Amino acid sequence: MMQIHNTLSRNKDFLRPVEPGKVRMYVCGMTVYDYCHLGHARMLVSFDVVQRWLRASGLEVRYVRNITDIDDKIIRRAVQTGRRISEVTTFFIDAMHADERALGVQSPDAEPRATEHVGDMLGIIARLEEKGLAYRADDGDVNYSVRSFPGYGKLSGRSLDDLRAGERVAVDTSKRDPLDFVLWKAAKPAEPADTRWDSPYGFGRPGWHIECSAMSKALLGLPLDIHGGGPDLKFPHHENEIAQTEGAYEQTLANIWMHCGPLMVDADKMSKSLGNFRTIRQTIARDASHEEHHEGEGDDWFNRREAEMLRFFIVRNHYRSALNYAPDNLNDAQNALDRLYRSLQAVRPDDAGIDWDHPSAQAFKAAMDDDFNAPGALAVLFELASEANRHASARAAGQLRGLGELLGLLQQDPEAYFKWPTRYRQKQETDSGGETGAALADAAIEALVAQRGEAKRARDFTRADALRAELRAAGIELDDKPGGVTVWRRA
Repeated sequence: MMQIHNTLSRNKDFLRPVEPGKVRMYVCGMTVYDYCHLGHARMLVSFDVVQRWLRASGLEVRYVRNITDIDDKIIRRAVQTGRRISEVTTFFIDAMHADERALGVQSPDAEPRATEHVGDMLGIIARLEEKGLAYRADDGDVNYSVRSFPGYGKLSGRSLDDLRAGERVAVDTSKRDPLDFVLWKAAKPAEPADTRWDSPYGFGRPGWHIECSAMSKALLGLPLDIHGGGPDLKFPHHENEIAQTEGAYEQTLANIWMHCGPLMVDADKMSKSLGNFRTIRQTIARDASHEEHHEGEGDDWFNRREAEMLRFFIVRNHYRSALNYAPDNLNDAQNALDRLYRSLQAVRPDDAGIDWDHPSAQAFKAAMDDDFNAPGALAVLFELASEANRHASARAAGQLRGLGELLGLLQQDPEAYFKWPTRYRQKQETDSGGETGAALADAAIEALVAQRGEAKRARDFTRADALRAELRAAGIELDDKPGGVTVWRRA
């Protein structure tokens, strides 16, 4: 049986769906006021791998990942740019979807927007008020009474006294307790008209935490089999979700809670607030002109070799571990992924599909069933690549490609893959001082390869060797195939 580390129990728990054979999974998605950074990429790819493996295991998955499209940060961006809220959110949702496609992240089964579920949120708030868990404050907000919910702190493992001792926010005098959080925010006169909804509490908008309680219940019901998100959501967001949902309905919100690890830059978490973040686009865009989203741009803005490298960089680390962003780590990921593609280039994979009785597939399955141990699964892929190389085994290459697909990897044509330049490779490959492969255009490479072919046919091997050396200095490797065909790739 599949085991998953449960943040709530602090143990690996067996996955036992509420409805046998079906998994209901909810993951907290993006607040769409800016471009996705690499920390977001880590979350998106991690849970994409989770849902892929659940489906590959024969489970019927209903995967919901929400969009927060009303929030203080979104309002600020709209005011700063003089645009309507919907214009801001539509632009960054489109950019997010383009980023996802570049990284091979499959679309969730449903992607609700918070603004579509305000009525559901008000329904939960009314229930909480009836149960004495919510109150109307003097400033017009509706707040949750944290001390009225006995289980508060069970996810994060923090007691209320510990939380008070570590309090970092200024005391809001409209709250009965500083730990109380807002469920409904009263509209401010200066805020745009499209940021307010009518309600029994007056015009206003929902607090952040209530959004996910409403959307998860509306689309999946209770309890969820899996609830996931980024590491910074464990507290207070997910803790508050539990208090809201379980307080209102007296049912468990989720049986298993999953949190991916942080993306670090040196010793700090990558985040917009720290100013140390790098966007997905800055990392995989073909050039600087594509580092920002342009409406109607299509999917030709990114470097396909580097985009898969970024996915590989994320997948090769366990989803719960801290992942350190550094140029050398990206270089290493690019080189490792290139090695797998070289095997597929050298040995054409068969199309027999995955043989699940083969020891390699069994080892892959054992790794993934153990808390989605993708690094262990990747180790199997490298063993298959070695077997394919040693024995020119089309079957091993086929297993390699088939199992790679379950991680969202190795589905490009190797010849096309190696024609993409890359900024991420070990330094010694460009220390020769020659023009880099990234600078040498495809047409120029093809011309030099053709000249070398002509030289070989004329038996001018000195000229042919000089052209090969020139291409190698530019980061281009040649592979002479039977029949006089030469295939090139960027190192």
